Amino acid sequence: MIREAKREDIEALAHLMGELGYPTTIDEMKHRMMKINASDDYRTLVYEKDSKVVGMTGLIRGFHYENNNNYIRIVALVVDRRYRGSGIGKILLDAAEQWATEQEASKLVLNSGNRGDREDAHHFYTSQGYEAKATGFYKKLN
Repeated sequence: MIREAKREDIEALAHLMGELGYPTTIDEMKHRMMKINASDDYRTLVYEKDSKVVGMTGLIRGFHYENNNNYIRIVALVVDRRYRGSGIGKILLDAAEQWATEQEASKLVLNSGNRGDREDAHHFYTSQGYEAKATGFYKKLN
């Protein structure tokens, strides 16, 4: 079942961030979610199975400078490795698309790194109708 993330999900969300490749403590996740939940432009959805959170997607609404359209960026999408391949990722993507439609977004976008361990994720996204584009550039700031 898909639902909005709740405070009680912090531990599961921290675990899922580790599954995504970003080890996170419960305190770190609590702090992050406090900031995320303070903005109406964010939405965090979880997939619950047998009373356990086994997947999540984090979404943010963005606005273009060059036109009047907005978009939704998937900033996190992860399914616990024990449940991968069972359709949960597709359900989470469908829920993201539904929220994007409700927000009258012109598109749904995401980034997925070029690391070798992301090949399955890239195949999944293209199988769901996403088009691959260059990942862009970034610069870390101190």
